[in-house]
Amino acid sequence: MKQPEASAPSLAYANPASLEYADPGTIAYAHPAVAIVSPHFCSPQPVDLAIVRKVLTITDCNFVVSDINGNVIFKVKGAHLSFRDHRILLDTAGYPIITLRKKFVSAHDRWQVFRGDSTETRDLIFSAKRSSMFQFKTKLDIFLANNIAEKAPDFRIKGSWFERSCVIYGGNSSTIVAQMHKKRTVQSVLFGKDNFMVTVYPGIDYAFIIALIVILDEINEN
Repeated sequence: MKQPEASAPSLAYANPASLEYADPGTIAYAHPAVAIVSPHFCSPQPVDLAIVRKVLTITDCNFVVSDINGNVIFKVKGAHLSFRDHRILLDTAGYPIITLRKKFVSAHDRWQVFRGDSTETRDLIFSAKRSSMFQFKTKLDIFLANNIAEKAPDFRIKGSWFERSCVIYGGNSSTIVAQMHKKRTVQSVLFGKDNFMVTVYPGIDYAFIIALIVILDEINEN
């Protein structure tokens, strides 16, 4: 069933300025827009997002994503009783933006990401997997759905998930599209919450970046 299109959140930016979500061709981005999920989630400015991962929880929402002013823009819902691991990225109205599913048989912990609440092949947006079976540092390769041969990744992630210090690159280049850093507080430790930040560079789809972080968490925590 076709889902209503997820609404674009109103963001508070690192450098506040107004933004109207228009046709992507009418917006002058600092860099060409890279809309993986939707152009609604591409900003002409850097976007700083705060992510709270609930470590000790029995609820089905284990991630909450907010802007720098504390406005919630995404939640991640888990499907704990599913035969395959599922996660759903929801907008503030509760509509599913994308569904993340772990491939049942995969030597490299491959996750697939689909539009809305679909898991149909025709709705595949991208997949992500470990770059090798055994690794001491975090290394993930990301392939868009049209990259069938997968001879080279469309994006890469490198860094340390333990330190919450990972960088997302475009392809095999040194171009950074987003980077994570840790935000540790006394409250986060006491209440079983893992707080960290991600800076998404101009023109990059921040829903896509959040999906990658959820996949990073799943691969490294399981």
